Amino acid sequence: MWTYHPDLLARPAPRYTSYPTAAEFTDAVGALDQAEAIRTLPRGSNISLYVHIPFCRDICWYCGCNTGRVNRTHRVADYLDALGAEIRTVSEQLGGRGTVSRIAFGGGSPNAISPIDFVRLLDTLLVNFPVDNLELSVELDPRSFGEEWAVALGKSGVSRVSLGVQTFDAAIQQRIGRVQPTDTIRTALARLRRHGIGSVNFDLMYGLPGQDIAILDATLDETIMLRPERIALFGYAHVPHMLPRQRRIDAVTLPGQAERFAMAAHGYRRLVDAGYVAVGFDHFALPGDPLAQAVMAGRLHRNFQGFTEDNCNTLIGFGASAISHLPNLFVQNQKNGGRYRMRASAPTLAGSRGVRISAEDQIRGTIIEALLCGRAADLSSLGDYSQLEGPLASFVSRGLARFDGRLLSISPPGLPYARTVAMLFDQHRALNMGSFSAAV
Repeated sequence: MWTYHPDLLARPAPRYTSYPTAAEFTDAVGALDQAEAIRTLPRGSNISLYVHIPFCRDICWYCGCNTGRVNRTHRVADYLDALGAEIRTVSEQLGGRGTVSRIAFGGGSPNAISPIDFVRLLDTLLVNFPVDNLELSVELDPRSFGEEWAVALGKSGVSRVSLGVQTFDAAIQQRIGRVQPTDTIRTALARLRRHGIGSVNFDLMYGLPGQDIAILDATLDETIMLRPERIALFGYAHVPHMLPRQRRIDAVTLPGQAERFAMAAHGYRRLVDAGYVAVGFDHFALPGDPLAQAVMAGRLHRNFQGFTEDNCNTLIGFGASAISHLPNLFVQNQKNGGRYRMRASAPTLAGSRGVRISAEDQIRGTIIEALLCGRAADLSSLGDYSQLEGPLASFVSRGLARFDGRLLSISPPGLPYARTVAMLFDQHRALNMGSFSAAV
């Protein structure tokens, strides 16, 4: 189905959940810029919120998230107090000029805190922000997901949940520090269904230590049988120089690039054959799911949660390391939990790094998003792009991309190369290579 061209995948590529990417963030943008952008949002703005919970019961060795072990009660309580203060400060700055339609809780593991604390946190958000047709989503660790949490989600009106599954293979679970028997996943899913959660995502991974296509296939068999509405099949990124916890994973047992490519292709084929609609090359949704419908209607988008049908261009992040997308600005909160708590409790805004979005960035960001979301990208707005014709020819000549006048699109065989094609339009990569993962 896909042809492996190692020369086109030799260079690591951003995931482009934003443009410019986080590699371009500097301390030239911070809390004052964040406050000004929030205070000047147009009245009637449609806003999405993201809340970061940087705690887990156990730390998985592969994980790249900003998270730590939830081992001190006072530390969690202090963090939640700071979150409440930040929410109130942003609400005051916003002055009722916007309406919230989506709230997403991520981490870490939001269910590392207690169900009561979750409900209180949600209440704080609902008291401080006007909402309309609200959609609530939560990321969960199945290992610490009990009946109390299921009840809290159901009564709170949560409609979408993402479960960290990764693999059903017991031996690989041992190798990555995430042991969760299959019955744990089945029980979690049954609890969610019983309490009215109608949309569930499974996060799966390929490229794990000791994994091959047969082992991946067994995980896909179980996943297809359980029939979650959405599936993300991510490639594991092994960067122990950036994430010391990954040093516990034996790099010798990791599949090579060709094996990873074969796994991605196999997973794509299995899930599409099982009735899922492909969203990019590594996400999938059942045909009735809003994400699949967005793909088919040509209105898929990307933000810091990845692919989304959310067309809101204002996303406000709360918590340590959370990123906000405001008009002409990306800004990230202080990553260090202690420093975040001090800033948020002051009370001041917690933004510490970011980047301004120039007019040129907006043009290029629109092109990059279109390519990753399966739409034709109109290059007319770039003006003269003759310097890109040579690099693009490598993809066009192999049938991975095609031109229709000034419209550029990724061909079906080119799906795994979408990030690499998109990177050609990234004007910052020539100046800052950053530290990115393999494109497949």
